[in-house]
Amino acid sequence: VLVMMLCSGTISDFINRHPSLKMLALSFLTLVGTVLIAESFDVHVPKGYVYFAMAFSLVVETINIRMRTAREAKK
Repeated sequence: VLVMMLCSGTISDFINRHPSLKMLALSFLTLVGTVLIAESFDVHVPKGYVYFAMAFSLVVETINIRMRTAREAKK
């Protein structure tokens, strides 16, 4: 709990600087919720697909953040 309290300010500042991460987190929650609902109906969704989708979107967002930061530094 202490670690969470110490890191919450830093994480909050990072999220506020990059609002697109809020949408990414919301889409992750939607994806996980959809998979859980599918699993409740005995529809198997391979976890590798879910993990790949999440990892790919994180990589793309990381590239976008770096490009945006570099572009703002040039101005």
